[in-house]
Amino acid sequence: MSQTQTRRRFLAALSAAGAAAMLPPRQGSAAEPPPETTTVRLEKLPIICFAPQYVCEALLRAEGFTDIRYVETTPEALSEDLGRGKVDFAAALVPGHIAAIDAGAAITIVGGVHAGCYELFAREGIRGIADLKGKSVGLYGGLDLISAMVAYVGLDPKKDLTFVNDPALKPLELFAEGRLDAYLGLPPEPQILHARKVGHVILRTAVDRPWSEYFCCMLAGTRDYVRRHPAATKRVIRAFLKAADLCARAPEQAARTLVAGGFTDRYEYALQTLNENPYGGWRDYSAEDSVRFFALRLHDLGFIKSNPQKVLAEGTDFRFFDQLKRELKA
Repeated sequence: MSQTQTRRRFLAALSAAGAAAMLPPRQGSAAEPPPETTTVRLEKLPIICFAPQYVCEALLRAEGFTDIRYVETTPEALSEDLGRGKVDFAAALVPGHIAAIDAGAAITIVGGVHAGCYELFAREGIRGIADLKGKSVGLYGGLDLISAMVAYVGLDPKKDLTFVNDPALKPLELFAEGRLDAYLGLPPEPQILHARKVGHVILRTAVDRPWSEYFCCMLAGTRDYVRRHPAATKRVIRAFLKAADLCARAPEQAARTLVAGGFTDRYEYALQTLNENPYGGWRDYSAEDSVRFFALRLHDLGFIKSNPQKVLAEGTDFRFFDQLKRELKA
């Protein structure tokens, strides 16, 4: 690791530790067993809305973890990396986790992290999702989500729209150039499009129903890690949830941590993301309902074979998340 990277990690940890001091002390920990392992590996993606995952290092250390690693991955490889144990825990879009479970990935969804974060931009003359019939939509990740959105208003995502999601084609730039009709963006993409004054927003998952009523991103762990290390798993979830609270209560400090840690180089985009998304609202959402909501839509679309009950039974474990909802009161 270079001196610059080492300094960045030090500053990130220092900043996060300072912000962590603003949060309430951990409740009910005296009788808890220590973590079965002190190592945890997390994903690293250039996606700002996964902020709680990137600012939780100091909180993980407070939970007894001494070897905390961030592993580079891509949205396309994330489920495979998690299922094969390349990383131990990863936050991701709920439909992505569900599709991976249906495909046989050895992962377990263990809790919610936050709602919101996606924005759907459109060209002039397009006022809502129903107007996208016969149109082209660009995106980088989130194909399951946009398919569920258009199906919700009665369109057939397989017949009525053309999706452009190959990163090599640079769909965001195609939209900015007027060569696509719409774009589904996740941070920092919405911030980039707003700054460039490209298009207008026709849907925000942070505020528009029914999407605003469910978790957008949830935390999943490798099935083997969750089963073998229950005490460690609960501590990881607690660190994530306290990190989400940190993002809500100290967005400036959290944004600085993201930049210092090398997770983004744009402080203003990070701060905008933290201020606009409901990171502190995780207590208000049901993890089970969120999985059921998206699994039902993916099943109806034929994207997955498993029904919601099977996904919940075989791919989720919310006992620690539900406990922490009671322990970590606002």
